Amino acid sequence: MLTQERYQAILQILNEKNAVTVSELTQLLDTSESTIRRDLTALDEMGKLNKVFGGATSVKQTSGIIEDNVSNRETVMSEEKNLIASYAAKLINDNDFVFIDAGTTTSRLVDYITNDKATYVTNGIPHARKLLQKGLTAYMVGGKIKPVTEAVIGPEGIRSIANFNFTKAFMGTNGIDADAGFTTPEVEEALIKEKAIEKSYMTFILADHTKFNVVCPVTFAKIDKCCIITDSLPNKKFAEYTVIKEVSK
Repeated sequence: MLTQERYQAILQILNEKNAVTVSELTQLLDTSESTIRRDLTALDEMGKLNKVFGGATSVKQTSGIIEDNVSNRETVMSEEKNLIASYAAKLINDNDFVFIDAGTTTSRLVDYITNDKATYVTNGIPHARKLLQKGLTAYMVGGKIKPVTEAVIGPEGIRSIANFNFTKAFMGTNGIDADAGFTTPEVEEALIKEKAIEKSYMTFILADHTKFNVVCPVTFAKIDKCCIITDSLPNKKFAEYTVIKEVSK
């Protein structure tokens, strides 16, 4: 097993158990104690876990206000995003009035949409373009454009959304935490998300497993306000707070 593969395996085990011993990891990963100890030291230095005597404990990840641009994020967790998006698209029924949030996973959702009897509203510029190319009935939220995420934000966008009553909303998120809820780095984008959720009968958060146990500066919804569609749940405790669907191949 390569070093990076061991790192990923250790973190996944830790997310599920919250604490793990060197002995347990040695057995689970079929490697030596010295190798595991080196791995834990390296991961501790990266801030991915807390190394303690005889093992490690999980650490809540805190994300700052800097966001990567859309083109960079498109290639991250690509297969997982496709699985999530494909499942979510099947939830759209005839005559649904759907809000689609800006973001890379929700953009994949548009790729999988086949229902041409529903109506779509989005604040994502790439999403609007794809909906138009598919010949679907779609509306674009108006307002200030955020270059990094290619999302429409600001007071005008919030006022636009306030006039709608959605049957379903499909939202992206930067972080999911049991206490902090669903979070994002930027205030104006959070306000758009908050209003869309408020105006939707049912909301689905589309998020791959790396978004769990991450906290960003601004909360836009408590965890029990939305259902979650993910590829894999890193810690089963999240299922105690809301409805979660895990999709797989």
